[in-house]
Amino acid sequence: IVGKSLDAARARDAARKAREIVRKGAMGSTMLPGKLADCQERDPALSEIYIVEGDSAGGSAKQGRDRKNQAILPLKGKILNVEKARFDKMLGHSEIKSLITALGTGIGKEDFDASKLRYHKIILMTDADVDGSHIRTLLLTFFYRQMAELIEKGYVYIAQPPLFKVKRGKKEEYIKDEGLMTRYLMRMATADMTVKSVGANQDIEGKELAQSLEKLVDLKRYCERTVRRLAGDARLLDILLEAFAGKKGVWRKEGATLRSIFQDRDLMAKVEKALDKAGFRTDLSTDEEHGLAEIEVTTTSGVKVSIDWNFASYVEFQRAVELYMTLEDELAPPFMTGSNGTSEEIATREELLERVLTAAKKDLSIQRYKGLGEMNPEQLWETNPEKRTLLQVRVDDAVETDDIFSVLMGDAVEPRRKFIEDNALDVRNLDI
Repeated sequence: IVGKSLDAARARDAARKAREIVRKGAMGSTMLPGKLADCQERDPALSEIYIVEGDSAGGSAKQGRDRKNQAILPLKGKILNVEKARFDKMLGHSEIKSLITALGTGIGKEDFDASKLRYHKIILMTDADVDGSHIRTLLLTFFYRQMAELIEKGYVYIAQPPLFKVKRGKKEEYIKDEGLMTRYLMRMATADMTVKSVGANQDIEGKELAQSLEKLVDLKRYCERTVRRLAGDARLLDILLEAFAGKKGVWRKEGATLRSIFQDRDLMAKVEKALDKAGFRTDLSTDEEHGLAEIEVTTTSGVKVSIDWNFASYVEFQRAVELYMTLEDELAPPFMTGSNGTSEEIATREELLERVLTAAKKDLSIQRYKGLGEMNPEQLWETNPEKRTLLQVRVDDAVETDDIFSVLMGDAVEPRRKFIEDNALDVRNLDI
């Protein structure tokens, strides 16, 4: 009874604080003279606010904005995780109070009014690092739990600032991420390049060469994900790809499907033979219940892994097999390249890719941005509405979204631990 009384008292106090925030001018920017750099436009449909990470980024953003319709609100540090915090504690957090006041909508079931929103584009702009991702997640948690209507109306966006600036001569380009950067370099280097694929007995050049190398980059990405399911044994994966998708691979048998391969013990015996030849210890058996063959392999590090239906059903492995087969047909090693009457042999596809990327970088000046604070106002000015990239935040499945926020941002540890364990093999950009 005492506990319920205290909870009710806290709720009344939180509601009072919320109404007080609204009464003190949630629609005005006068409460934030040192934080909010407001815009001149008073029509919310034409106005946008950038919520940026830290004062350094805020300083650059303020100087690089269009004062007519772009407002800047820098937030210091990481805001409170509202999934765990009581309502009254959330209202006592200075950065959240600044955010509520700047937006002008008020907060809480009784006082929130989306029609009073001062900007119809709320753009989250954080650094391209782990801290930036965490801050963005905390902001999304706040909007989803406390101002979900703004997401439903399509007012919340995530900025996609470029990771790279590339300069060649007087020409400058901004490039969004590492994948696009690699593709840009390949296009630059292969424009006037011809390579002879000795294995495929054909010359490949220009756009066709760039496309084949892009497939190779995709293959490497899928292999990086798949090898985690093989205890990190890259050599084992190389043997499997050759056994499944090489010139004499089992997947090349006419009419072969994934299931038919594992139903055919003779085909799986060929895979086992390739592994034995490479020095791996193997044990071929049949799952009597499903009638599917499987191979237990001892990796280089001594870990036992199963090459079975579950492994082969992994979509990343299937994509890797498909790309490997394609590249075996159109970009098969070794290769011959040359210029000025000289020729040179390149033994592997990976070495060819490295040579191409190295050649592309020779005449380029490449600058990588970690955070918005590293970009000067002139560079931010160039990311105007015509050039910038924004992601609109949407909720396509409310039940799943609610569950994800509860698991990842809530108090319960066990569901979060299970989520991490279930998705550990698919993690990218791990920061330890």
